[in-house]
Amino acid sequence: MRVLVVTAVAAEANSVAAGLALAGYTPPDTEPEAGHAPAASASPETDPARVRAERDPAGAPASPGVRAAPSRPTGPPPPVRWRGSGGHRVDVLAAGVGPAAAAVGAAAALAGTPYDLVVSAGIGGGFPALAPLGSLVVASEIVAADLGAGSADGFIPVTALGFGRDTLHPHGALTRAVARALGALEGPVLTVSTTTGTAERAAELLARHPSAAAEAMEGFGVAEAADRFGVPVLEIRAVSNSVGPRDRSAWRIGDALAALTEAFGKFPPVLESWTSHEPV
Repeated sequence: MRVLVVTAVAAEANSVAAGLALAGYTPPDTEPEAGHAPAASASPETDPARVRAERDPAGAPASPGVRAAPSRPTGPPPPVRWRGSGGHRVDVLAAGVGPAAAAVGAAAALAGTPYDLVVSAGIGGGFPALAPLGSLVVASEIVAADLGAGSADGFIPVTALGFGRDTLHPHGALTRAVARALGALEGPVLTVSTTTGTAERAAELLARHPSAAAEAMEGFGVAEAADRFGVPVLEIRAVSNSVGPRDRSAWRIGDALAALTEAFGKFPPVLESWTSHEPV
């Protein structure tokens, strides 16, 4: 079993790695690949400021863990490979923020290595009625919530325009098994390019997607890449903030990263008992 886990930023990847370590997985390589710096150590307790800065540079305090932008474009670092018993492997990739970066990073990894499953993982906003701070959500649907067109009558999704699709479906049986193992809510996760910052925007999203549990910025990009390569996909989100009025003082990034670590400590046994040929 080979699994690719795609996060947005290094702090999320570190939290995933910390969970895999708890599950007995070990990174096989102690030396970095040529041209790449070593992966950051898995220490979620020190990472909330870094996540905030990487995802919200305009409002975040300076952090010594945040590197200046490179002078020329570079791709994401290679995935960090974690090995379990019985030949199982989980590769963890921090691909960048947003659906485009996530899709590019996932597609590049998939083009070079055959995987049995792709997982989009990280923190995100939860709709308060369903997903409180610190809780986990496993996506039953991965929805491109702002892909479409505006009009005098409101938002028109890309499917109604006839240009493509706005919903992708994870492997149902595996989604249910993972949600049970993690004690997570199973529900739609919305992918947005602009995170919600007002009550009006939250109400608009819920009017279009009444059962939505969470929003994040990468899931649909990862899912599109996985689908193009014919690989099943999952999305797992730890809730760091409520979807609604933007209030950075209420963010609980540390709690969400800790929940992500706990989730990936429980995740491997589910994967190791599953095969990609099982029915949906």
